[in-house]
Order: sequence, then structure tokens, then C-alpha cells
Amino acid sequence: APAVISAAAVDENPEYISVKSPLVGVFYAAPAENAEPYVTIGDHVKKGQTLCVVEAMKLMNEISAEEEGTILEICVTNGQMVEFGTELFRIGKR
Repeated sequence: APAVISAAAVDENPEYISVKSPLVGVFYAAPAENAEPYVTIGDHVKKGQTLCVVEAMKLMNEISAEEEGTILEICVTNGQMVEFGTELFRIGKR
């Protein structure tokens, strides 16, 4: 019989943690239009630290890091519409 692979095992990359959007909305890299972005490439982030905001139906939803690590890649652009499951960040493991 074919092996059953759980989705978590497939998504698990040993090199980095993939942060995906938990909802459909608009990605914002900063808290306000002229503000500094929450994070930039190379930043070290702590568990629970805000990475970005996804606005859905006029609600600002803060997306936070689930694990500690370093921002390797920001996969979307500011103001971009994102779908559920869109990769937002790649965080390198320590």
C-alpha cells in the first residue's frame, strides 16, 4: 500500500519555517503607510513577534512568528492581496 504522508511532513522544510497567511486579505508589511516595516530580511525574530498585518473585512490581523529565527525571505509585496495559505515569509532556523 502507498505510504500515507501527513501534510505537516510535506511542508516541513529542514532549512526554514514557512509562514503562511491564515486568511484571505491584504498584506501590509508595516503598521502604517509611512512607518518602518515590522521586519526586514536578516532580522532576528522572537516567537510571538509581529511579522505583518493582513487586513480582512476592515479588520487588521497581526501575523506573528510561531518560532524564533531569522527572516530569510519576504515572499509577498506590501498591499498585495493574499489567499489563505499564501507563503508570506521564510524564517531560517537557528
